[in-house]
Amino acid sequence: MANFSRRLVSEALGTAFLLAAVVGSGIMAQRLSGGNGALALLCNTLPTGAILTVLILMFGPLSGAHFNPAVSIAFALRRELPWPDMAAYIVAQIVGGLIGVWTAHLMFELPLWQLSENVRTGPGQWLGEFVATFGLLLTILGCVARASTAVPFAAGLYITSAYWFTASTSFANPAVTIARSISDTFAGIAPSAAPAFIASQLLGMLAAVTLSRWLWPLEIHGAEARLADRR
Repeated sequence: MANFSRRLVSEALGTAFLLAAVVGSGIMAQRLSGGNGALALLCNTLPTGAILTVLILMFGPLSGAHFNPAVSIAFALRRELPWPDMAAYIVAQIVGGLIGVWTAHLMFELPLWQLSENVRTGPGQWLGEFVATFGLLLTILGCVARASTAVPFAAGLYITSAYWFTASTSFANPAVTIARSISDTFAGIAPSAAPAFIASQLLGMLAAVTLSRWLWPLEIHGAEARLADRR
């Protein structure tokens, strides 16, 4: 039980730091960029990719460093994470994300409770979230299969890149989407737009899990066997 508690705290704390970085750097970028949107996005992108790498290195040995319900569901579908553990991970991630956003608000002396008015919607943005999540999950699953030590760096670099090549700026994470909906700042998303983003993310995750079974079949079967042995 103590070990499981550490895993949940790791997921909550890691997601909190991730959202504090996303929202906090967005606030700082908007304040310092002088209205230059491209510069603000760049200043939001680099801290996000950097902190994600650090957090995976820090918490990976404890919980696997998912910080993302799509990742947790993917590993449950691959039979590498028990379903009850997955549900607990997702709760921890959502709670951690909310705490991270509120912490960013407090650090920058903004109202604690906000709802974003930044409407992000349309087929292009929904496709962007599908692509962003599909690519992130393939990055993670591919590295887990063939180069597990590269996961922190690959995930951080992928998100850094996807901020710029996707129309949605690559949320790729349902917990991040929920948390950013309560921040009326540069990184926010209107609550009304969040469900479509989350649906696109989950579809992207399912596509990546399906393709990964074909791309790396031996590794998938081996992981399932290891989980069966632990049971």
